[in-house]
Amino acid sequence: MKISRRNLLATTLFGAGYAGLRALATGLPLSVFVKGARRAFADGSACADSSKAQYFILSTSAAGDPINANCPGAYGVSGVYNCQDPTMKPLPMSLGSVQTTAATPWTLLPTSVTSRMSVWHIMTNTPVHPKEGDVLRLSGATQANEMLPSLLAKQLAPCLNTVQTQPITVGANSPSEALSFDGAPLPILPPLALQAMLTAPQSPLTNLTGLRDQTLSKLDDLYRSSATPAQSKYLDSLITSQQQVRNINQSLLDLLSSIQDNTVTSQITAAMALFQMNVTPVVAINIPFGGDNHHDTGLANEAAGNVSGVATIGQVIAAIPSTLADKVTFMSLNVFGRTLGSSSVNGRQHNPNHQVSITIGSQFNAGIVGGIGPVQNDFGCLDIDSTSGLGQTGADIAAIDSLASYGKTLLASVGVTSSTYDTLIPNGKVVQAALK
Repeated sequence: MKISRRNLLATTLFGAGYAGLRALATGLPLSVFVKGARRAFADGSACADSSKAQYFILSTSAAGDPINANCPGAYGVSGVYNCQDPTMKPLPMSLGSVQTTAATPWTLLPTSVTSRMSVWHIMTNTPVHPKEGDVLRLSGATQANEMLPSLLAKQLAPCLNTVQTQPITVGANSPSEALSFDGAPLPILPPLALQAMLTAPQSPLTNLTGLRDQTLSKLDDLYRSSATPAQSKYLDSLITSQQQVRNINQSLLDLLSSIQDNTVTSQITAAMALFQMNVTPVVAINIPFGGDNHHDTGLANEAAGNVSGVATIGQVIAAIPSTLADKVTFMSLNVFGRTLGSSSVNGRQHNPNHQVSITIGSQFNAGIVGGIGPVQNDFGCLDIDSTSGLGQTGADIAAIDSLASYGKTLLASVGVTSSTYDTLIPNGKVVQAALK
């Protein structure tokens, strides 16, 4: 990687003059370096509800994985064919107070995960792999056709005071999995590229202590002369000690140095590093979950993909640092699910009527949203009752609006007001039962 390219990437990640790293190194708000101390406290109104603000790690895939075939809520429906592999044996499990059944891998998740996990049975209304970008735009349901991760990032950046508003993709496997922002495509930043840039000897991250001392020296006269006594006292209380900075520096370098490839494990590591450096509110990864299994004898690939995919969801939650334990939400959204009927014994086809998304976070109640019912010659998601979250024919959220309701509920979970989320996503309704 050329130095000029590395410097460009560093500036993109940390802002002009490494404002983001200076905030990390000193403990002072990013606005002090972007706007100056006089305006450092002036932008609170831009944040809907800072107490509910979350970083989001999004798993998205254009493969159309068979998550929907063996998850909580996929059992007990007459005619639905679940994988018969011994590793996928159905077992009872609890999602908080909700009792359900799922394939064995789901039952192995710890209570720390299942007590915050919602399983969403929704409809993406497409059977086409390259339409993943359209699904992330909620199939035309968003204002200005903006992607859901970008809508979330725009609402959260002022609350989290991140360096940039744009989401970052570290795990896209195809162009259709890339994110956009304001209609413009965003670059993909593989974990190895992030590791190479940030752990290089000349990287600004390698000397946070020096950056701290240099920055405080330059800021001393500025912020003490321009801030009110109360503001100055507050800023003093935020300043991070040299030893704390050394610990942060070593922790991040150790984390980034552990990246050896671009696998999903490395994607998770990269995402957590970006959150700890407060670069962006949303990072996208790709968790393989069985893939496009048209020809899958005995659903062997489905079984292996579900075992590893569910375990990886647990890995994501385990990787969240203690300092962000209640500030990171996991979410998934894939292009479509798979067919569920008895003809699926040796492979599943594309299902535009049923896809399962997962949310795990402090703002969500554990449980199952929606359900499965017959659709044409197969099965699809049911209509959803917006109050209870139950899947019911004729409920007030029609299946066709379930995708929009998923996005609207995610916005509501982070404190976005009803007037705002109804403007950003006019269709669908918030599923109240899913929220704390």
